[in-house]
Amino acid sequence: MAVIARLAGVSTPTVSRVLNGRSGVASETRRQVEALLQEHGYRRPNVAVPAASVEVVFFGLESHLGISILRGVERVVRQRDLVVGFTDVSMPGSKSRTWADQLLARRPVGVIAAHSYFTPQDHALLSASGIPMVALDPAGIPPEAVPSVGAANWSGGVAAARHLLLLGHRRIAVIGGPVNSLAARARLEACRAAMDAAGVPLEGRLVRNGEFFFEEGLALGRDLLGLADRPTAVVCGNDLQALGVYEAARLARLSIPDDLSVIGFDDLDCSHWCGPPLTTVRQPFDEMGAAAAALVLAFVDGEVPSQTRVELPTTLMVRGSTAPPRDR
Repeated sequence: MAVIARLAGVSTPTVSRVLNGRSGVASETRRQVEALLQEHGYRRPNVAVPAASVEVVFFGLESHLGISILRGVERVVRQRDLVVGFTDVSMPGSKSRTWADQLLARRPVGVIAAHSYFTPQDHALLSASGIPMVALDPAGIPPEAVPSVGAANWSGGVAAARHLLLLGHRRIAVIGGPVNSLAARARLEACRAAMDAAGVPLEGRLVRNGEFFFEEGLALGRDLLGLADRPTAVVCGNDLQALGVYEAARLARLSIPDDLSVIGFDDLDCSHWCGPPLTTVRQPFDEMGAAAAALVLAFVDGEVPSQTRVELPTTLMVRGSTAPPRDR
């Protein structure tokens, strides 16, 4: 710490405040110290008193996903007499401190970044303070040093497209998620590959991309259903988009699945409750949370897991929203 302080031209207590995520450090000074910590590979010595929590960081907490993830994390960490904390970094916070700085002030034993847009600098700062991080369903490509847990998005997309093809659908539309989301791109390209393999190429006019929200599904669904030669089936990037397509079909006076088959992705609780129940690809969020917790605790114990990328299987849940097309 004294070396870092000398290189940065600051006091050792200032370096300590940066490492512990405390306030009272100018933004430019904080960035300079963090850069030096990363450059020189600083690692905090083991402390005598262990932290008491595993922190789950959400980049926009969505209750329908977050509760399942937290449940899985809690199931694992409670066996170690630890507790689970969570942070939504999309909420307004300190302008002078990053979310990593704010976490350091709470000194968790480990961090799970869910659906994350973290930077290499965030990871480096946590590492310098001896706090391991695992990415859960990362939105982008995580740094090589960051272990990750995800679901088999590709095989889920293939299963959805094949299901519709076997029912006899040929005019299949796909509403994908955000273009900067790896998971969304994998689902879209999987549908495209499955349809190409079946000799039924995915038509560009039947592809849309949007955020994973109900409103996006409604708007994009109305657009697709307004086409002269509308699709007979739609694969959606997630269940919320699919519910938006349900509403678009209702407004167009179309019946699901008689006039339109719909498939979602996630298997939220609400997918069971809509009418008809939604055919969807199940992501095992509970199991994903548990796997991420087990991985982060392995690093806490000083272990080097043989597998630092865990991918859990997805499952197609066939329900009432898919049927053969009327014009088969």
